[in-house]
Amino acid sequence: MTRLTLAIDAMGGDFGPCVTVPAALQALASHSQLHLLLVGNPDILTPLLAKADSSLMGRLQVVPAESVIASDARPAQAIRNSRGSSMRVALELVKEGRAQACVSAGNTGVLMGLAKLMLKPLDGIERPALMSVLPHQQQGKTVVLDLGANVDSDSTMLVQFALMGAVMAEAVLGIDKPRVALLNIGQEETKGLDTIREAAAVLKESAQINYIGYLEGNDLLTGKTDVLVCDGFVGNVTLKTMEGVIRMFLSLLKSPGKVKNGHGG
Repeated sequence: MTRLTLAIDAMGGDFGPCVTVPAALQALASHSQLHLLLVGNPDILTPLLAKADSSLMGRLQVVPAESVIASDARPAQAIRNSRGSSMRVALELVKEGRAQACVSAGNTGVLMGLAKLMLKPLDGIERPALMSVLPHQQQGKTVVLDLGANVDSDSTMLVQFALMGAVMAEAVLGIDKPRVALLNIGQEETKGLDTIREAAAVLKESAQINYIGYLEGNDLLTGKTDVLVCDGFVGNVTLKTMEGVIRMFLSLLKSPGKVKNGHGG
């Protein structure tokens, strides 16, 4: 990795600095070319850095911020009152060119709104999307988006998500001509909402995207596609359902005496 500077909203998230600071130090230890701008209240951050390895501290700088945007804040109001907040200061560092990207575990709606306001979308992209990379059963990975940034997405936005997902799969995962599919309730062309069918019609004609058609939810982890596209409502429900199923299996595995063999013993 070449030198990369990230601005970290150290105050955001459910647990704030007690999680973000150790995670930042772990990232620095794992990547020798990584530099971090840790944004937040110095009085809170500095004690958490007191025992950090001096070799890591040379690549970390604390940038002061006056306030924190609450996780339950209404986006419109929070954006108006965001000046001096750790999230906004972190985004300002990107805007000023001091950082290449911003990381925050804070209020998603406010982060999306502020990013669009301050950094502006890329040409041809109306809205950002939340994305995750999920492992599949063929030992590879699938890019899935949108996972909740845009609850209501029209066909144009779905096409843009497909493009962003394909670029991500190619540039970051190293997949040549990544396969792109739309998440739908069936694989037949006649099924699904109008927005999905309209997006499919555009993707079929696109020379930029290797579109392979519709996939159903039970194909998510099979490796049949490299990029799976859906609107934020469906994506968010899908992701949280998966998390719930995984937690259930883990709890069953940890509970002795709950699993019996075929002989009832």
